[in-house]
Amino acid sequence: MDKSKILIITGPTASGKSALAWEVTRHFTGEIISADSLQVYRYMDIGTAKPTIEERNVVRYHLIDILYPDEEFSAALFCEEAKRVILHLKKRKKRALVVGGTGLYIKALTSGLIKGGEVDDSIKDRLRREAQEEGGEQLYRLLKKLDPITADQLHPHDTFRIIRALEVVERTGQPISFYRQRHHFQEEPYHVLKIGLNMGRDELYHRIDRRVDEMMERGFKEEVQRLLEMGYKPFLKPMKALGYKQLVEYLFGQCDISTAIERIKRDTRRYAKRQITWFKADSQIQWVKYPKDKDAIFKMIDGFWHN
Repeated sequence: MDKSKILIITGPTASGKSALAWEVTRHFTGEIISADSLQVYRYMDIGTAKPTIEERNVVRYHLIDILYPDEEFSAALFCEEAKRVILHLKKRKKRALVVGGTGLYIKALTSGLIKGGEVDDSIKDRLRREAQEEGGEQLYRLLKKLDPITADQLHPHDTFRIIRALEVVERTGQPISFYRQRHHFQEEPYHVLKIGLNMGRDELYHRIDRRVDEMMERGFKEEVQRLLEMGYKPFLKPMKALGYKQLVEYLFGQCDISTAIERIKRDTRRYAKRQITWFKADSQIQWVKYPKDKDAIFKMIDGFWHN
């Protein structure tokens, strides 16, 4: 069977992915598959920058509002659902655009998941605290002992991947290099064009701060309050996501609203930095500036669809 073509638009949060995807989909008459780990949840609209009902009445979106906040979701489940949608779109002769910033979901869809289980957030969070308190160099030295093959492939300051590798060793008893050697990336199920949105760090941080302010104006605090009133507990994974966690802390009297907002901005900037680190390691991504490079982007996409 001929491989399906999928266009992927990715990049850090607040970089303009949704706006570009909207334009591309309208121009090329496609449908959007959300690669966002939070947009799958109902009632979580403002804090996830979910497309509005009006936008969804014009362009069809998939994998949005498919679960309740107390239901589990993972990269493996994303792959299953996204593959089903892509096959359905192919049968309907529709173009598929995968749009989002959850890097693991995109990698899993295009390259498959490495066998080694899901991420253990408790281990990962502890390792992050250790990195902050003791420095990333100590974690790198530990990785050199436990998984020298992986350590030799990483920069000593690449804390994101160092923590990931240590988490795998601790959780499974095997180094991540062991699972990578067993994993076969030759089977790539799709013809893929990956477009990544890039901009200067100062501009991106300014956009993040502005987006947070706009979310608050649109009722983000009230959205979190409603979720709590509906019975969704603070310990649920979606409720510990960026923005939701900080506003839960405010609503429980652990900080004032201005502090909560500043923490959202700070933590979102840190998250964007981790996203950039992840995506920069993917040599398939074509980095562009949007809207500055809009004409070149559309020419690239047109060539991809019609070749």
